[in-house]
Amino acid sequence: MSRRTPHPFRDKLRLVVITDRERAGSRGVEAVVDAALRGGARCIQLREKVLGAGEVLPLAHRLRRQTLAHDALFIVNDRVDLALACAADGVHLGPDDLPVQEVRRMAPADFLVGFSTDNPATAATAVSEGADYLGCGTLWPTASKGDAGRAIGPGGLASVCAAVSAPVVAIGGITLDRLPLLKDTGAAGVAVIHAVMTARDPESVARSFLTGFSPDPSPPS
Repeated sequence: MSRRTPHPFRDKLRLVVITDRERAGSRGVEAVVDAALRGGARCIQLREKVLGAGEVLPLAHRLRRQTLAHDALFIVNDRVDLALACAADGVHLGPDDLPVQEVRRMAPADFLVGFSTDNPATAATAVSEGADYLGCGTLWPTASKGDAGRAIGPGGLASVCAAVSAPVVAIGGITLDRLPLLKDTGAAGVAVIHAVMTARDPESVARSFLTGFSPDPSPPS
């Protein structure tokens, strides 16, 4: 079972904006994040697959300050050391990262641990080992993640949501016109990269995602 019942951070997972330096372009990640936060996003996930932790740390500190100013969560992808160094709210792990239970042992009690899986049994195991929430996908084919697996669709998402009590965030090919297809899956939120990071008006797009996605008002405890 999850450590928190009910989940006090669940509402902030309704829209998770994942950063991408290339897609942010000349505007820079910070400018896009600032606009998304003004649009209502309350969870920012720093994703950096190329630069080393030392190179990313200054950006991580700046994003941490931005999220604090908006009462938003700040999550670091993969790197527990970087997340702890910048006082992030948590880390999001994949199957090739440190095991959930090891991160739980080394991190503060209020440190959030997310885990990515599209398998219901794996999801249940991750939650039993201390994962606070799950990222589930790829929902639809996407070019934003080179390591994305097969597309599982809304049905696959619903299976994962039904297997756990922890919040589940859908990811992979999420667009505004696909939001109605996620109704009744049980997902707590959606995570997006391309849709916000490349938007001409990230503030408006973030607001539209929050308006268009209505999670289950009565999540399991």
